[in-house]
Amino acid sequence: MRQFLLIVSLLPWFAAGPAVALDAPQGPVLLTVTGHIAHTNAGDEAHFDREMLLALPQRVTITHTPWHDETVTFSGPLGRALLDAVGAQGEMLRVRALNDYAASVPVQDLMAHDVILAMFMNGEPLRVRDQGPLFVIYPFDEHPDLLSEGVMARSVWQVNRIDVRLDGSP
Repeated sequence: MRQFLLIVSLLPWFAAGPAVALDAPQGPVLLTVTGHIAHTNAGDEAHFDREMLLALPQRVTITHTPWHDETVTFSGPLGRALLDAVGAQGEMLRVRALNDYAASVPVQDLMAHDVILAMFMNGEPLRVRDQGPLFVIYPFDEHPDLLSEGVMARSVWQVNRIDVRLDGSP
């Protein structure tokens, strides 16, 4: 009976299995995630190509932004889905752009709102000249209180790197 209980108590561990590394990207790397993450595929980093990002749960956000004259339709992976994919264990993200602009984004933003890493604008892939390849988009029209200077500064475009941090240190 003791052996049976031991086996039953270990089943959840075996069913879950050990933490598995992410698949390696097959195409050009669009995003590198570093810091306090549990799942990696390139040393202690997680690299994502376009297909890997498209495989994450997606969302469409239709909203006005301060950077566009009309309502825009953005689509891309949910930020919280990316954090789940890498096993993020932090409270703050340092989101960096191709031009080295960086902003601190609270993980809570991604948990409380449907923040996306937009890959498409009005159905077209975001190119570097169009604020791509990734653009942090908040659902401004759904939550008008998000349309503040602080949140707008977190809406980084041309994102290529995210560092998961335990706190807000630079």
